[in-house]
Amino acid sequence: MRNILPALALATATVLTACAGAESGTGGPIVVGSVNALSGPATFPEASRAAKAVFEAANAAGGVNGRKIEYKAIDDKGDPAAAAAAAREVVGGDEAVALVGSSSLIECEINSKYYEQQKILSIPGIGVDPACFTSPNIAPANVGPYHDMTLTLLYGSEVLKLTDICALLEIAGNTLPSYQAAIDEWTKITGKKLKYVDSTVPYGGSDYTSYIVKARAAGCRAITVNPVEPDSIGQLKAAAAQGWNDVTWLLLTSVYSENYAKAISNAGAGVYVPAEFYPFTDADSPQNKEWRDLMIKNNIPLTSFSQGGYLAAKYFLQVLRGIQGDITRESVTKALREMKPISDPMVGTPYVFGPAQTHHDNTAGWPVKLLSGTNKWELAAQDWLRIPRS
Repeated sequence: MRNILPALALATATVLTACAGAESGTGGPIVVGSVNALSGPATFPEASRAAKAVFEAANAAGGVNGRKIEYKAIDDKGDPAAAAAAAREVVGGDEAVALVGSSSLIECEINSKYYEQQKILSIPGIGVDPACFTSPNIAPANVGPYHDMTLTLLYGSEVLKLTDICALLEIAGNTLPSYQAAIDEWTKITGKKLKYVDSTVPYGGSDYTSYIVKARAAGCRAITVNPVEPDSIGQLKAAAAQGWNDVTWLLLTSVYSENYAKAISNAGAGVYVPAEFYPFTDADSPQNKEWRDLMIKNNIPLTSFSQGGYLAAKYFLQVLRGIQGDITRESVTKALREMKPISDPMVGTPYVFGPAQTHHDNTAGWPVKLLSGTNKWELAAQDWLRIPRS
């Protein structure tokens, strides 16, 4: 009997400790993470800042079933090793239930297999690299640069009726096949081909003159590029310095910001972008009111990146609030896999995570334009432009 009592006491203590742990897990904060390019050659801080603002507003209103969301945005520094370490910190160390609002040039490619191993899902605010759209565990809130390129080409050739369109591609990692597929999709839809393609254009180039001179010599009348803002500004300045003022620029949502518009003194024959989300150019639009008010309140720039982070968090909260029972990584994964599509006036395609092996379903953009001497974006259409379904 003397031997049984200590064992019984130890067992009882173990059970009580386990119960206490379960209770604290059930009532403690819901950890949500993200991996972002917050420093390095190309930064995208607005997406995670916007997601954080959404979660903080939810916490101030009582949280989710009384539980607060603890949001952790980790910097990948644009470095593969740092991106891998960041994911392991938030997924393994902090035991996040999901990743929401990430934005990075490399993060999906580096971490997609790890997310599969850990059985965790990610809703990036802005998906960039191809793995963001080809992984079963990642479903971005945005259209993505590849569909965006198909859309900008469609607008240029079918709406603006431009001919002699060329491409200057900034290629990072393994993105060239995806951009080529986007161009091929445009060719399949229209039967048209690009006049000239240069896929050697660098990110962060100090002088783009040589690339502009070659494109002009090739007879290009319009150019599609996939740049970050500073690169595009340099490219437009190089064209203006060469006196090339009648070229039309078919760009991506990556340059759609108020700061970019203010920095452009010569837009040639115009800069056109198929905005991935409803254009914030329309300042009084009811579609963007909640997003705009929240961004202004938190001093977050009004950009497509903050729109993506905002929507990713908003989608996630709606799914989270529908979960019956405890909120865990397993229950969150199940809910996202089984969710119904969510429509939002800020986007032209309903969002759904679902059980698919790939997630590249957002196919609508709203065309906007920036003309020389205006320094502001204007609506260039009355409705969404959509990639035709095959």
